[in-house]
Amino acid sequence: MVKAVALLSGGLDSTVTLARAVKAGDDVTALSFRYGQRHQKELDSARKVAEHYGTKHVIVDLDLSSFTSSALTSKELPVPERKDASQIGEDIPVTYVPSRNIIFLSVASGLAETIGADRIYIGANALDYSGYPDCRPEFFQAFEKVLAVGTKRGVEGRPVRVVTPILRLTKAEIVKLGVELDAPLELTWSCYVGGAKACGRCDSCLLRLKGFREAGLKDPIEYEVRQ
Repeated sequence: MVKAVALLSGGLDSTVTLARAVKAGDDVTALSFRYGQRHQKELDSARKVAEHYGTKHVIVDLDLSSFTSSALTSKELPVPERKDASQIGEDIPVTYVPSRNIIFLSVASGLAETIGADRIYIGANALDYSGYPDCRPEFFQAFEKVLAVGTKRGVEGRPVRVVTPILRLTKAEIVKLGVELDAPLELTWSCYVGGAKACGRCDSCLLRLKGFREAGLKDPIEYEVRQ
């Protein structure tokens, strides 16, 4: 059985990615981060998803609160709200956390080497997304080159692979894949705001709702507003 590390935020994309890893028969360790994000709801969801699958779950504490240019790590900056997903532009939004995937994948690669895992799963998506530069195919290709030259496994000719199973899927295709894999989508949390219910206005909510709508399905979580 292949050992793997799966980054798990508790959101739709990472949960479907974990479901894919489990379906593949990998011995998965889920990895989440408490990094100073605006709220803990996504971590609560990550715990529930990991418990659902019975996977080992590692939560790493990282203090990124000094990254004050992001609305996800600074409460001084408001999370942008929009009327619908068509208003999401091509500019990198204020919810971008500088170097987040670089940091997360670096920790994941260290954990992978520690436990003897051959691959890291990450639920990045480069189609229906907010334009983050560290969610693009060329980023992951470059990071694999870093692992090949900058890790013990890499220089020994056994570099850890970065697996991105939903990278080129639309959000609707991700939703359909989640249903096909019987992923616990009702346990997931994608909202940037973190209220009692998902806000339905932030980029993450709007893209998620768009995906369910285009898939012809109803999102099982509750929203303040359903666009």
